[in-house]
Amino acid sequence: MNKVNLKDIAKHLGISIATVSYVLNGQEKERRVSSATAEKVREAIHQFEYTANQIAKSLKTKKTNTIGIIVADINYRFTTHVVRAIEKECQLYGYTVIFGSSYENPETFLTILNVLINKQVDGLIVIPVDNDRGYIEQLKSREIPFVIVDRVPEGSDLSIVSIDNKDLAYQCTQHLVKTGHQRVAFMSYQTGLSHLLDRKAGYVTALQDADIEIDQNLIIEIDEKNFVRGVQSGIDALLERGKSCDGIFFTTDTIAVEAIKYLNQKGIRVPDQVGIVSFDESDAFPLFHVPVTHGRQPLRQIGEVAVKMLLELIDENTPKGNTILKSTFIVGKSCGEK
Repeated sequence: MNKVNLKDIAKHLGISIATVSYVLNGQEKERRVSSATAEKVREAIHQFEYTANQIAKSLKTKKTNTIGIIVADINYRFTTHVVRAIEKECQLYGYTVIFGSSYENPETFLTILNVLINKQVDGLIVIPVDNDRGYIEQLKSREIPFVIVDRVPEGSDLSIVSIDNKDLAYQCTQHLVKTGHQRVAFMSYQTGLSHLLDRKAGYVTALQDADIEIDQNLIIEIDEKNFVRGVQSGIDALLERGKSCDGIFFTTDTIAVEAIKYLNQKGIRVPDQVGIVSFDESDAFPLFHVPVTHGRQPLRQIGEVAVKMLLELIDENTPKGNTILKSTFIVGKSCGEK
């Protein structure tokens, strides 16, 4: 294919070169280009594999058309799917993505942040290491637009995309109770992260609303550094004679998968001997002998909304507050459902 330029795209669509340029530079709102026309331009750019001279364009517009992403760990299913959605959405708007994983390490987070800023990204989408406002202030002090995903720090002066973790955890726990489980256990990480604390709050509230006393022996919080051992010892503790639970709510898919493996090894039958619910779904669940009941976060929507919010922030520089997206609850047969 011969090299395509703006004139070729404009001629193909029957519009002006300036209109194509406005869309390419992210100025369609400012220049009042209709959303339908902007979408046609993006499709044509993709179709003809048009590549702008990024250096020349950035010198002219003061923009690099790059977005930086800092995630906790790219190996998490949540992260992989959200980043994939972010990349696809950015492509539609002519942006390139650069990302790095902090691995929940504050120093690594700040190192990646400095690298991305030095590369002059136009904005950032971040999953913070923890809920310390210090990191938020670091981001704000750099005077770069940013959107926070998943973890919700305090403050109304931020732009956040999240779900209602407490509500979905409530549904998970309530389902175990409704399917006849009275000694419902909770397994999570030892953490100060807001989304996991909200899931614990949802578990506690659901039991309280069902007039079931909270038994601290049924709350297992493991050290992520000793993940496998922690899950196994937690399951052993929950199934001890005299403290035995009849249902378990897992706050993450990684904990759920490891626990299911160990339950299988021990010959514990699900759901006959213990019912299980996972907050998240896992690609490994279909391999289990019964469909696992689980929550489903809107991962693609989270990525898409985060990009749109960031681009608006780049243009308007006004915090967007917390956009809470709706999750769904998928009923399987791991709680003895009929």
